Amino acid sequence: MPVDSRRSGLSRQGKVKAGTVGVSVGGRNRSARRLAYPDGESCRTGCSWRTLFSLRFLKSALLPSASDQSSRCSAVAVGARIIGEAATMGILEKISEIEKEIARTQKNKATEYHLGLLKAKLAKYRAQLLEPSKSASSKGEGFDVMKSGDARVALIGFPSVGKSTFLSLMTSTASEAASYEFTTLTCIPGVIEYKGANIQLLDLPGIIEGAAQGRGRGRQVIAVARTADVVVMMLDATKGDVQRSLLEKELESVGIRLNKHKPNIYFKPKKGGGISFNSTVTLTQCSEKLVQLILHEYKIFNAEVLFREDCSPDEFIDVIVGNRVYMPCLYVYNKIDQISMEEVDRLARKPNSVVISCGMKLNLDYLLEMLWEYLALTCIYTKKRGQRPDFTDAIILRKGASVEHVCHRIHRSLASQFKYALVWGTSTKYSPQRVGLTHTMEHEDVIQIVKK
Repeated sequence: MPVDSRRSGLSRQGKVKAGTVGVSVGGRNRSARRLAYPDGESCRTGCSWRTLFSLRFLKSALLPSASDQSSRCSAVAVGARIIGEAATMGILEKISEIEKEIARTQKNKATEYHLGLLKAKLAKYRAQLLEPSKSASSKGEGFDVMKSGDARVALIGFPSVGKSTFLSLMTSTASEAASYEFTTLTCIPGVIEYKGANIQLLDLPGIIEGAAQGRGRGRQVIAVARTADVVVMMLDATKGDVQRSLLEKELESVGIRLNKHKPNIYFKPKKGGGISFNSTVTLTQCSEKLVQLILHEYKIFNAEVLFREDCSPDEFIDVIVGNRVYMPCLYVYNKIDQISMEEVDRLARKPNSVVISCGMKLNLDYLLEMLWEYLALTCIYTKKRGQRPDFTDAIILRKGASVEHVCHRIHRSLASQFKYALVWGTSTKYSPQRVGLTHTMEHEDVIQIVKK
């Protein structure tokens, strides 16, 4: 496509005039993209020449007509937004190129260092993509609501899979449900009352492919999901495993690790002394050279690294970045009344999966039991001396809580006045048993605290 030198700011020799935008066509740098400023200084950008010409048009169209200060400010804001979008597109192109390079690279002993460097670069670019934009035009309202109750559960899924219907069935909150996509446009909270606990359930808008890059307000949805205790991924049983793999990929790219534990790697940056590498187990996926290459990619030249388990390069990168969220996820397949029994049986046998039908109200009680198990909550009942236990008002704690946690939940000064406690339940050898602050409580135990 020929370029008009008069309109693009190009001279006959192919040089860029000061204060205009153009493409250098002279010499060897035929494909170089440059942005020239009024002071003659130029810089490289990651955007296409069409974006650069649109910037020049924006400048010539808006700035001369800006008679007052407010018009000039609005023109500058629009220009900053376009430049920000161009930079974002540059990062997206780099991410796409690295993903293609990883896909076509054979995985063997000779390419493990190359793949490790590519994965480190990919994690860096994704972190840049998630950083909030500094331009004023990017400000907007988020979906986050105040955390209440004993636990928080986030409903994530594609549009029209039954999230709003599930919220209306499980809670007293009425969420609008219709047969068209994107019925829910904001976060709608509800409360599930189960076994004496109040579980906050968040109905989030449906996310689409590319949500990690901001499509369909996906960033706000994923930001709320990071604050939840458990993610319930609502899937359409009639569409197989396509939705599950796409959603896992989107959440993985923004640092949410589903049904995984934090890698047992000790990592501490230092001011000097180089890189100290040790391991207590035999490593089959990482080597000392690969660890050093990954650290150098992040401009870390002094650190102490200790592997306590056999981890992959991806897990080591997660430890370096440090902002990963590890949370349990329950895969819920809805609309099982529209598929065959063989397909229902296949989906139900998958790990971390539950099959339900919101339309026919099938298997919802089993889903609540699984949700309680994934939240790892316990009910503790209190008892006063000479009275019956109070089974109407339970104390909800995490599994593995001790008597000290119970004291802090009742009153912050109770632990300092604690003498001993009497416990009835499955956590004791006999009932009642006299215990101290370190005794671990179990579900539906009864406790009586004696002060000094």
